[in-house]
Amino acid sequence: MRLLLVSDTHVPARARRLPADLLAAIDDADAVVHAGDWTDTGTLDLLAERAGRLIAVHGNNDGPELRSRLPETVRADLDGVRLGVVHETGPAQGRERRCAERFPDLDVLVFGHSHIPWDTVAANGLRLLNPGSPTDRRRQPFCTYMTAQIRDGRLDDVLLHRLPPRV
Repeated sequence: MRLLLVSDTHVPARARRLPADLLAAIDDADAVVHAGDWTDTGTLDLLAERAGRLIAVHGNNDGPELRSRLPETVRADLDGVRLGVVHETGPAQGRERRCAERFPDLDVLVFGHSHIPWDTVAANGLRLLNPGSPTDRRRQPFCTYMTAQIRDGRLDDVLLHRLPPRV
């Protein structure tokens, strides 16, 4: 199973549209995971239409309409991988411990908010992934998203993709 992980799209505030490379990755994925801060319903509708399966939450910048359509946290079993999605996990220091305590039954937690890519493993084996943002790099050198594969009940081939600068 091919996964696309994305967060903090912030359309149209940070970009008028999603980058073409990201849209192509949606078409290649079996499931798209979005960790919140859409800021517009049009992007949600686009991903819901194009994705084979969409697993998504709302973020702190999402208004009432998005919050009415998306939960704060979501869990899904993807070919034996227990995946969770949440927007915010708090400060970087202590993140692994906090998330392991909050989500002891998960294998993978995808989160967003910081726009900073993150890939670590907590002491209990919980893998924490933040794909960054495809539209707002903040203090990062590139806008980013992630892809991954699920094979034999395991998450493999987690890749961080750098997007070319917008012109």
